[in-house]
Amino acid sequence: MNQVHVQEIECLLVLSEELHFGRTAARLGCSQSRVSQLVAAAERRVGVRLVDRTSRSVGLSRFGAQFVNEVRPAYEALTTVITQARERASSGTLRRLSIGFHGSVYEEVTEAFRQLRAHHDVTMVLSEIPIGSPFSAVLAGRLDAAVVELPVNEAALTTGFRFPPQDRLLAVASSHPLAGAGHAHVEELAGLDLLHPTGDAPDYWMVARVPRSTPAGAPIRSTTGITTVQEGLALVASGEHGMLVCRPLAERATRSDVRYLLIDGLDEPSQMGLIWRTDRTTRQLTTLAHLLDEEFSRARTPERLPV
Repeated sequence: MNQVHVQEIECLLVLSEELHFGRTAARLGCSQSRVSQLVAAAERRVGVRLVDRTSRSVGLSRFGAQFVNEVRPAYEALTTVITQARERASSGTLRRLSIGFHGSVYEEVTEAFRQLRAHHDVTMVLSEIPIGSPFSAVLAGRLDAAVVELPVNEAALTTGFRFPPQDRLLAVASSHPLAGAGHAHVEELAGLDLLHPTGDAPDYWMVARVPRSTPAGAPIRSTTGITTVQEGLALVASGEHGMLVCRPLAERATRSDVRYLLIDGLDEPSQMGLIWRTDRTTRQLTTLAHLLDEEFSRARTPERLPV
């Protein structure tokens, strides 16, 4: 597309929102006659009337409405590419990856990010995502990838790297009767009100976070939803709720009013994964997955294990 094509498309998109030549001209910073010229040029290229205009009203024709709906995603994608290119140029990097995460980012993950920046000219933009919406931002293309809890059974998503499995712990208030024991049995979950993530995650993912019942069949109550880990910890500290968390989070989110308990009889561990849209697999994403694998492999060697 040359410059004239882009101006014509931009003009039609703005006109479809304003439905007024004067307001469209004001938004584009040009005259009303220029708006008319751009619309007419677009109609000549497409070969059909796109805008119905009278002395009292302006509207899209049936063909115009369809054309605008079809061309808008391509135009927005083009402007996004240009914006990102400008940002990369200003930061001196060749590529940018936007990564979503829940709660906190482990040291091994930040080291992989550093390696990607230092040796592959890729800069990272991190965004915390609601814990109950692990997939939506990636599926919608707002994020390139995300580090989320497994399982991931979405056909459109690829799990590029699986983090090492971790124990699941029970977070309770330090004043809770279970807090002094240091551990709890899985059947005792039935006596608690466990917090659950709130969001648009599929049911199988939600059940993996908070089981509906204990192994013996006792129902597990869960009356309150949360959107962030810190919100959950605050509710736990109030003494009214419990929350299932992974060990790394417990080690990084220490506070005097919350205790983390081992759960006897709970066989399912917690495991994170790096996910991205399969149709948007890039060399940068696969390189990041490889760096994560290398970093966690080194972390499991004896000389790096904590004593």
